[in-house]
Amino acid sequence: MISKTAGIVLRTLKYSDKSSIVTIYTREWGSTSYMVYGPNGKKSTVKSACFLPLSLIEISAAHHPGKEIHQLKEARIQYNLSGIYSNPVKNALTFFIAELLYKTLKQPEPEPHIFNFLQQAILMLEHSGDDIANFHLILMVKLSGYLGFEPNGEEKNARYFDLMNGVFLSHQPLHRHFMSPEMTSIFASLLRLSFESPGALLLNRDKRNELLDLLIEYYKLHVPEFHGLNSVTVLHEIFN
Repeated sequence: MISKTAGIVLRTLKYSDKSSIVTIYTREWGSTSYMVYGPNGKKSTVKSACFLPLSLIEISAAHHPGKEIHQLKEARIQYNLSGIYSNPVKNALTFFIAELLYKTLKQPEPEPHIFNFLQQAILMLEHSGDDIANFHLILMVKLSGYLGFEPNGEEKNARYFDLMNGVFLSHQPLHRHFMSPEMTSIFASLLRLSFESPGALLLNRDKRNELLDLLIEYYKLHVPEFHGLNSVTVLHEIFN
């Protein structure tokens, strides 16, 4: 049976000269992989331009129970993200965010609240100005709430953030997974930011990179089989 749904492209992996496997986070079926044939052919019903990282597309696909890879029949771009792909900083962020989502959103089941959040975040990135250096940090914090490990509210007199338990503490935890008082203060400020005001928190390169590394550690502690992100080094470089 052929069904239609909206989707967010997470990863495209070349399978052969004439086919690719595309992982798409769909509104109706969650994270799903599709075999795509001939995306560069003149008569193809799917074009390679549809499968850039974080592309917002509408697809028609045949789903077969018990199979891990389904067949994509048609795809079209739902929203034009020319601002993202023409801006080198935004483009680097898309690769990072796409990899983050690919490695955290594994379930093939519908979670429309997550899909709606991500779609809105991508559109915010598309229409945002140049002050976006904290955008990925805000997204990681907000996504953690949808994944079930949102940091608890900041406590009065808190000096440490416990990464293992997701809580602010007035005392240093007994394990090694925590933020220093300085980074805890910065992190508490980050929690108050929105996509509309990513530049409200001023950070130098080293502090932003340190905060990113701490958030990745936070994800490693709470997301099964999450072992880090290859695109981190690109972000460290681009914000230099």
